[in-house]
Amino acid sequence: MLRASGQAPDGARVWQFIDSSTIGGIDKHIAVLTASLLRAGIPTEIVLYQDHGANPWLAQLADAGLGYRYLDGTAGGLLRAMRASRPALVHTHGYKAGILGRLAAARLAIPSVSTFHMGEVPRFPVSLYDTVDRYSALLSHRIAVSDAIARSLPFSSTVVRNWADIPAVAPAFPEPPRKIGFVGRLSHEKAPDIFCDLAERFTGDGHAWHVFGDGTMRDGLEARAIPGLTFHGMVTDMGRVWSDLGLLVMPSRGEGLPLAAIEAIGAGVPVIASDVGDVAKVVVDGESGWLVRAGDVDGFVNAIRKWQSLSPESARAMRHSAWRHARDNFSEAAGLPDILEIYGRLGVRGAISETGT
Repeated sequence: MLRASGQAPDGARVWQFIDSSTIGGIDKHIAVLTASLLRAGIPTEIVLYQDHGANPWLAQLADAGLGYRYLDGTAGGLLRAMRASRPALVHTHGYKAGILGRLAAARLAIPSVSTFHMGEVPRFPVSLYDTVDRYSALLSHRIAVSDAIARSLPFSSTVVRNWADIPAVAPAFPEPPRKIGFVGRLSHEKAPDIFCDLAERFTGDGHAWHVFGDGTMRDGLEARAIPGLTFHGMVTDMGRVWSDLGLLVMPSRGEGLPLAAIEAIGAGVPVIASDVGDVAKVVVDGESGWLVRAGDVDGFVNAIRKWQSLSPESARAMRHSAWRHARDNFSEAAGLPDILEIYGRLGVRGAISETGT
């Protein structure tokens, strides 16, 4: 078992267990959740199944003072670490951590919770692991981040939506920057190819198009060399990016409840997105952005033109409306009580849940 450069709280009662190699929506959710739990008085640490080498997420965790450690990447090593630590609860994220974490916890009679984040159907062979993950979830309490994911699971689950660090006071909303962004994995389900098609359609209109993220499709998309389109790769600090964007476009073919959309509206950035999964919970048509049928490129073009045609006053009003929707529905105050209630039923209570505050 290898200890990384973050300090885990002494006597951590909850493991957030994942097999992570980079920064994605699940990883960001775990960091937000762990920080919220620590504030609620529940000692929590992030446990990674194995060391995949350079992982920018770990630097973020260390900077935030969040404890983490690696295991050795074997089922035996997981059992030994769990037996030695005897956490009161194992909370798994992702199919590999879900399958292995639940089995190890069940063997040691430790309660487990599994959160299902993914709204898209993975391709073979990951689809096989995904199926095993969903059916082995019978061994744990199940959380789905969206109604659509809950309906896809073979067993009942509790819907607890993702949340983000939303400012309690509305940010300043100057005239929106003329920058349009894509944030996410460059993979088929996220549809960065459609984003690039849109950038090509709007070439020369005075707006800059920016892609933040990495993935298997990057080389092919960059080879198109579309004027005005910039690829930034993986960005570890999205805080500075949101303040520099006027619009987020998410043409995804499949989603659960995308954290990028929540972070965007929390910063007052409107979102134009495919109406898939529970995206409509985040993107309220005409208030925090616009919804478009998945794959409808002309629909995205029309929505972008609506955004471009907003007066400065209307643009500021939409940005304020987006932030207010995030504050009311996707802040810690909106999501953490549901997690504390589930943990409490499984015997884990912190300072906040015990006092009822």
